[in-house]
Amino acid sequence: MRGAVAVVAVLLAAALTGCAGAADEGKPVASAQPSARSPQAAPAEAEPRTVAEFLARAEEAMAGQKGWTFAVKGREGLLLSGQNSSATYSATVRRSTGEAWALHSTGATVSKGVSKSEEIYVADGTAYVKKGAAGWEHGPVTDPEFADKVEDPIAALDVFRDYGDEVTLAEPDGRVELRARAASGPLTGVRDKAVVQKALRELAPTLRQLRAAGVTTPESAIAVGGVEETLVLDPSTYRVTAHTFKCTFLIPYDGQRIRYEQDVTERTSGTYDEVVAVPEGLE
Repeated sequence: MRGAVAVVAVLLAAALTGCAGAADEGKPVASAQPSARSPQAAPAEAEPRTVAEFLARAEEAMAGQKGWTFAVKGREGLLLSGQNSSATYSATVRRSTGEAWALHSTGATVSKGVSKSEEIYVADGTAYVKKGAAGWEHGPVTDPEFADKVEDPIAALDVFRDYGDEVTLAEPDGRVELRARAASGPLTGVRDKAVVQKALRELAPTLRQLRAAGVTTPESAIAVGGVEETLVLDPSTYRVTAHTFKCTFLIPYDGQRIRYEQDVTERTSGTYDEVVAVPEGLE
């Protein structure tokens, strides 16, 4: 039992790895100016009804500004026998739009009362990451090692498009919510779901550390406590107001189960009109 508790106390990854909207400007409509051939205004654009239509409208709405600012908060933790080891993360993300988009994130991870700064740039397909006093690391933003460190609600639009039929549409309390989820159960039963594959990429760094410490549980024995990813859109402008991701895995160990949890929320806090540029010397 003491060995099991020590595993939880030591093995949590030090940093999260993956781990109120802007003002309304009205619903996008077709031009209301009469043409020379017709005195009538063009009809309003049809209301979106399907997941694909909402994603297309959200993409159009977010592209309508030069850039956006997002507030990010997250938590990652391991729990065993009442012993908890966790880290929290907070950051401000500034993200430009357009074909040559770029991103700059500044934040910090707090674990066991110790804060470690983190700074990220993304430009031209490359991610640059600096944690604490360590030097800069860089690699393709498509590389899972770097992709899971980048919080980007605009990129989540493409992710939800790739989820396909896994996404459901709900409109509670005047909000528009697009959701992809997997219920609790054996990992083997839901492993092929795209949202679960994303959750497994988030789990991978911690799972590697657990294995190195002797937790040799095969993947076939791991259970999913739940996985859910949500995009919240403003019902009038269709802008992304929030993006959340939550996952829980249960890993058998020494007759018990290690509980892994991650919960990340990104909220749109406003527009961003400045230029996001990677500092000289990093490119």
